[in-house]
Amino acid sequence: MSSSTPINRRTLFRWGAGVGLGVAAAPLLAACGDGGTAAKAEAKSAKLLPTTTVRNIGIAADLPGTAAGVPNAFLKYPAELVRATKGTPLKGAKKIKAVAETFASLPPERNKNAAWQAIEKMLGAEVEITAVPADDYPAKFSTMVAGDQLPDLFMYPETGGVDNKASFLAAKCADLTPFLSGDKVKDYPNLAAIPAYAWQPAIFGGKLYGIPITRSGSGGAGFYRADLFKQAGVTSLDQIDSIDRLVELAKSLTDVKKKQYFFSGGSVNLLAMSSGAQHLWKMDHTTGKWTYQLEDDKYRSAIETAAKLYKAGCFYPGTVQMSGAQKAEYTNLFKNGKAAYVYDGMPSYLGAGSGYVDTMAGIDKSFDVRPITPVGKDAVAWTDNTSLQNCFITKASDERVKEILRLADFTASPFGSAEYTLITYGVEGTDYQRDANGTPVLTKQGAQDVTVPWGKIASAMPAFFSATNPGAAKYVHEAYTKIIPMMIEDPTQEYSSPTWDSRGYGSLYTIHLDGMKDLVTGRKPMSSYDALVKKWRNAGGDACRAEFEQASQKGKK
Repeated sequence: MSSSTPINRRTLFRWGAGVGLGVAAAPLLAACGDGGTAAKAEAKSAKLLPTTTVRNIGIAADLPGTAAGVPNAFLKYPAELVRATKGTPLKGAKKIKAVAETFASLPPERNKNAAWQAIEKMLGAEVEITAVPADDYPAKFSTMVAGDQLPDLFMYPETGGVDNKASFLAAKCADLTPFLSGDKVKDYPNLAAIPAYAWQPAIFGGKLYGIPITRSGSGGAGFYRADLFKQAGVTSLDQIDSIDRLVELAKSLTDVKKKQYFFSGGSVNLLAMSSGAQHLWKMDHTTGKWTYQLEDDKYRSAIETAAKLYKAGCFYPGTVQMSGAQKAEYTNLFKNGKAAYVYDGMPSYLGAGSGYVDTMAGIDKSFDVRPITPVGKDAVAWTDNTSLQNCFITKASDERVKEILRLADFTASPFGSAEYTLITYGVEGTDYQRDANGTPVLTKQGAQDVTVPWGKIASAMPAFFSATNPGAAKYVHEAYTKIIPMMIEDPTQEYSSPTWDSRGYGSLYTIHLDGMKDLVTGRKPMSSYDALVKKWRNAGGDACRAEFEQASQKGKK
């Protein structure tokens, strides 16, 4: 068996990456502050959700989004910056302390950071935000909780956390229901524009606690080399009309002698979505029964297809077995031209300087990297990227909570606004200059100043923009135009299971993905699949199912 490695969600963009990645960190702490009250399965009432309102501050997208959830895309950066908040939102407020993770280098201190100072000036108050490297954040969170040193506002860790989250939140955090539920959110118009799906995971114990770090609903299905597909006669993904055609293409673009492979890393997610397989859990609304992904025949078929492709030599050697800590290795193989497809999340596509578009253009301008969508007539897309995480406010007076919510509303300002530009690019002339196309380009100082993790307090629905390749923003917009209508229900958004919350991304995760690796690589035959399912069920899977079914029955009542 391969080893399991603790990871963060940047490394494993979403659960089930299909690479056989390592185990997510288990919850770190027992429930606190309530005498150890057992967590309960629950239905998350839609009545608690804020009323979503379309936000229009007067900046028109080049490729508009849709009411169904396709985000806006911009081919040029807005020339005129428009305010998304009024006046100085925190005028008269005492210092606000916040802690959040960062994937960037640590920022310069406030007195050496022009962007930080300008943000505080616009806000009208001091904000002491502590950035913690993502790999260290679970331990930092554990220390804060154990020492009862939670700041005014904190990001919940992507992996780890507490065993009984609902009890922890009830004991330590402000109930935001009276401030944000329903039409009350209109006092914070930028937060009001966040989609309902992003708020749903913030409900615990019948109350709304969290502020989402919003994402686009689906993380996509990975990226492909359109130039290589074209060489194989595929000029449109619509030509790949079945799993058999995808398998045929994978084999045709594999040349072992030239060390050219179709896959670098995982394949199961693409194959599963293209087969119409469910994501994680599925609820039968007629019977109330819940089914796990491993129990889905279509998912099983996807693993069997991946095993056949592995036997045919279509994977770059060693990449299926790589742990989450080795993600950079298999993605770099793709970026350097060694594979035609890689599974990774959509947020990594347009990242300035470090995203696939910019990185691969710097290696070889002939590399035409684009988002792939699930293919074939049975294809679905998974609702697997609604938010990165939530931020929570520690218990405080109503007035203090309102102040902190105004800070969150500020950081959730939409793309192209004065606030967004200040957070993302800093101060014009010091942190960035506009190029001939009007695109903000960071200076050396700016590249350091803008690493303060303001976006980990709250964030708006993402918009797509590439400073270097406007066409790439168009590709993402086109991909989501296909993906959004294909998205299937994720019932865990509406119901909770304490066992799933504590083990779903820990020990159960390990059993699922390590077992999948064994099957794909042939270490175990497909005839052992039922034994894998039984092992997962006995380790806590059936307990999760019972709790979810109990919660959904409560919801009906």
